[in-house]
Parts: sequence; structure tokens; C-alpha cells
Amino acid sequence: MSFWETITGSDLTREWKAFEVRAAALPPDHRAAWEQIKSHLFLYGDFTGRNLMPIFDGALGLLEETAADGQSIHDVLGDDIEGFCAALAGGEGARTFRDRWRAQLNRNVARKLGRLGG
Repeated sequence: MSFWETITGSDLTREWKAFEVRAAALPPDHRAAWEQIKSHLFLYGDFTGRNLMPIFDGALGLLEETAADGQSIHDVLGDDIEGFCAALAGGEGARTFRDRWRAQLNRNVARKLGRLGG
């Protein structure tokens, strides 16, 4: 990966397109689960989403393997896809982008109030 690819994000675009091609080959119920996994995992991404690419790759690989084995998505992930994604992202209580932004906002407000109150 070159510096230019990192700056422009073209490497992420190329990798994401490859994920979507792989997902298009999945059975309909596995594709639907892939869409849910994407929507739940994006909450745990950093600014670029680069930290999630290996997690997406692993989740898609799991879906591909289970589809090849003929397993249903319910047998593999159960009813709690959101919990599955939280576990993939670092466990229950993993910080989402909202949590990080909330903490940053609280620090900034506390800093401003500290200057005004002092």
C-alpha cells in the first residue's frame, strides 16, 4: 500500500468492492445478514474505517464458509446479530464513535468551563 493510496483511501475502496463481490455470491439469507453486520459494525469504526477491514473480512469469510457448508444463518449467528458484531468489535461495552465523540465533547466543555470558572 502506497502513501497515496493511504491518503486517498483508494485501497479501502478497492477492498470494499472486493467484499461486495464476495457477498453477492452468498445465498439471500446470508446476504441479508451481511447487510446487518455492516450496519452494526460501522458504529465501531474509526474516522476512516480502516480498523474494521480485517473484521469485515473475517465476518464475510464466516458467512462464506457457513453458506458452503449449507448451514442456516440462524444456526451460525443466532438472533442477536448486534451482539455478534459487538463481540467482533471488541466485546460488549466496546466504544462506538458516539462514545468517543461524547467523551471528546465532555473534555472540551470541561476545559472551557475550567477556564471560565478559574
